Amino acid sequence: MKLENEIKQKSFKNELERLWVNIIFTSHWIHEKHEPIFKEYGLTRQQYNILRILRGQYPNPATIQLLIERMMDKSSNASRIVDRLFQKKLVTRKICDKDRRRVDILITQIGLQILSEIDSKMLNLYNEFKALNKQQVTQLNQLLDKMRD
Repeated sequence: MKLENEIKQKSFKNELERLWVNIIFTSHWIHEKHEPIFKEYGLTRQQYNILRILRGQYPNPATIQLLIERMMDKSSNASRIVDRLFQKKLVTRKICDKDRRRVDILITQIGLQILSEIDSKMLNLYNEFKALNKQQVTQLNQLLDKMRD
């Protein structure tokens, strides 16, 4: 559906303004699609993001600094998020033997299992993009990357 119809706005000052609003609107639309899945597992988007980073590191641990560098939401408090994931038994924390100031964080088997279950549910969400063919998906990815350069 056209953006103008979705937000009940007749026009924009120019195409750049329309693009900006469209990206923000689409971002919120995507988040709304994900939220019920995360809620089912008692997770936030930020917690899910950290679990995915840790799965990518697995079986190697990660540090808080590494998590901060890789998180999508740079304003999130990674230490606090890890604390909550630890309480849910989705990650472990261990003081590094070589550097006592460093804490190694590792995803647990429970965390890996939850991500596996979420992955299968996410496949259904990807169908929301069925209106785009493979070439268009590639092009959109390239354009979004270029926009951020």
